[in-house]
Amino acid sequence: MTSGTQALSIKAVETAAEREAFIRLPWTLYRDDPAWVPPLLQERRDHLNPGKNPFFQDAKARFWLALRGGRPVGRISAQINHSHLARHRDATGHFGMLEAEDRAETFRAVTETAETWLRDQGMRRIAGPFNLSINEELGLLVDGFATPPYLLMGHARSYYAGHLEALGYRKLKDLLCYHYDARTQPPPPVAGLLGKATALDALTVRPMDMGRYEQELSTIMDIFNDAWSENWGFVPMSQAELQRLAKDLKPIVRPQSIAIAELDGVPVAMAISLPNVNEAIADLDGRLLPFGWAKLIWRLKVNTTRTARVPLMGVRRAHQGGLMGAMLAFSVIERIRQSQCALGVEHGELSWVLEDNQPMIRMIEALGAVPYKTYRLYGRDLAA
Repeated sequence: MTSGTQALSIKAVETAAEREAFIRLPWTLYRDDPAWVPPLLQERRDHLNPGKNPFFQDAKARFWLALRGGRPVGRISAQINHSHLARHRDATGHFGMLEAEDRAETFRAVTETAETWLRDQGMRRIAGPFNLSINEELGLLVDGFATPPYLLMGHARSYYAGHLEALGYRKLKDLLCYHYDARTQPPPPVAGLLGKATALDALTVRPMDMGRYEQELSTIMDIFNDAWSENWGFVPMSQAELQRLAKDLKPIVRPQSIAIAELDGVPVAMAISLPNVNEAIADLDGRLLPFGWAKLIWRLKVNTTRTARVPLMGVRRAHQGGLMGAMLAFSVIERIRQSQCALGVEHGELSWVLEDNQPMIRMIEALGAVPYKTYRLYGRDLAA
């Protein structure tokens, strides 16, 4: 993965052509990696477009390309997320979108460029990768390179972590991904709790009402923002981000793949399962034209994927811990497990889980799920 001895330069992304080169760089770096899934080019363009991604409404970002002999060999972004700073007051800026050839010089050049910009903006620390926020693609893959990533999860070459660590970046937090065989019935201890939950007259678990789609998604996000509010690095999802999420997910959401638990009619827990779109787009090479749209619709709506991801599960803080919290969590997960099996799903990913979130880890492992991928967030102080 080297690129000769030509001089390296850094170029800020300013033009449409440079942005396109920034987006397309992974096609060069991963061309011989069978586990890499080419993202949809139009989705990546929209993701980096301030007019289409509401992240930019309360954040600012810069993007750079590393060029060797005029050819892109690396890239990075730097972001200042004002919502993060308002909540955590830690003077931390973020980096993301990191991709580079296997050369220390290239990693040093792109990270130093991001660090300099963040320092000039008054930041005292840098953390990442955030692509672009904690509510989007997050972390650097450090274990589990042999299997393709699921929907909204990243991929990386195995040498990335070593280059970052050589530059003084240190682990902040690991994010664990669990593989789950959806065809497996709940183990006896879990089945016992599910039986107790079923006997509760006050508890109902229902699918999403697509006739009230936006209101239902707002309820789900309200539970999420409450359930996750004490988690490391948490930033609540804004109304604009919720509206974009509603629009993006509607084509792939099925009502029975979302479970909402209610106590006496009040929503208190939820779980969302989404078809693993990466399974459906793996051979499209990022393009939906001329025939990609037809293939994608067929695979998601007709043939269905055999894998799915559970990106969100939450129980309101008032009910976390104890028997009720466990019954609520297992009830929503079991409901979507059953619904996904009915759709033909065989395997799933439960992700991501903070490495020190022991209650969640114990619950997931009680289901028989096993950790198989690790994503890492890195950070370092910015020298004055």
